[in-house]
This record gives sequence, C-alpha cells and structure tokens, in this order.
Amino acid sequence: MADYDVSSELQLRYVLLFEAAPIEMRRLRQEVAGLLERWSLDVLVEEVQLVVTELATNVLHHVGAGATATLIVELRDGRFRIEVHDQSQAIPLVTSVGCGAECGRGLHLIAALVEEWGTLLTASGKAVWCELALPGLQFSAGVRRANDALQAYQDHRGRPLLFAVKAPTGLAQPAVELIADLLHWAAARGCDPDDLLDQAVVRYEGEVA
Repeated sequence: MADYDVSSELQLRYVLLFEAAPIEMRRLRQEVAGLLERWSLDVLVEEVQLVVTELATNVLHHVGAGATATLIVELRDGRFRIEVHDQSQAIPLVTSVGCGAECGRGLHLIAALVEEWGTLLTASGKAVWCELALPGLQFSAGVRRANDALQAYQDHRGRPLLFAVKAPTGLAQPAVELIADLLHWAAARGCDPDDLLDQAVVRYEGEVA
C-alpha cells in the first residue's frame, strides 16, 4: 500500500439509508466506490467495500430482510470511520471461526481489516462502527481552507445573509485567494480548474444579465 499522509483537519461525512437485502449490496459497493473516488481515497476502495458489505450482511442475517439501516462514512481526525445503524439492540459477537457462516465469522474478517471496531447502543437500536487508518493523500492548506468555505456556504444556503452596500476596502485580495483555493480543491478531486472557472464565469454572466 502506498505511503500517504491525510491531514486530520479535513472532515467529510456521507449518510445513506438502505434496506437489508441482497440486491442492495451492489448499490452500497457502487456508492462507496464513487464516494472514495470523489474524496480522492481510491486506495481504500477494496477494504471499505468489503467492510461495508460485511456490516450490511450482518443486518440482513441478524435483524432481518427488509430491515431499514443507515450507512455513515466519515473522514475525521486522521481516520476513516464507517458506521452501520440498525433498529436492533442485539450486540453482535465474534465467535469461533469454524462455527458457520452466520455466527460472527464476518466480524473476524472486519477485525482483521480495521484498526478498531465496536458497537454502540442508540435510542432506536445500535451502531456497529469501525475505523481504518488513512493511507493518505496530502491535502494542501488551500484545499482544506476551500473545504471549510464550502461547508460554511452549505450551512448558509437558504438563509438570508446581510451584506454591506459597498464592499469593505481590501476585500478583493481575499476573494481572489478564495477562488484560487476553490480551484485547488477542484483539481484535488480530478476536475479541470480552467473548465470549472469557465463554467463559473458563464454562470455569473448569465445571472448578472
């Protein structure tokens, strides 16, 4: 595995509802692969797909077909965390490897792949979680700043914002720096910065017109 370094300052989160059914396993693997590609963590695809499949299969076997569950994938504190929430408070146990396909053998596999794992009881059931150390991808300070700016932008979408009638003196340079950071952010995820900038200009001109 390649030697990378992921900054612990970058935090990303993804939530997906699913039903415990064999047909859903393929969708979960595809969603995870696409997510990791967008987060520039392709190197983790196989391990994460396997862990997610095992956790979802445990819901199918031990909670029941058609049970509603939630997958949460999160990048934080230098770790890649996976959680699967279901509506049962039965704690999964790791038992003998040779005792059969449905008695905890999948948890042996998960334990061998991840750094840590465990179970948390919730108000509506439980969450089985695990964490993988990040082989990582060096995100620049500009990418992290742009990520924070985008998160702040998302938080304010749909809410009225107050702006001064005239922009404060000295605002132009920070604006240029933010645009540059956004282009770094786009490039880090495989986008063409020139194409993105052209699209932004076209959209801006259309909105102004």
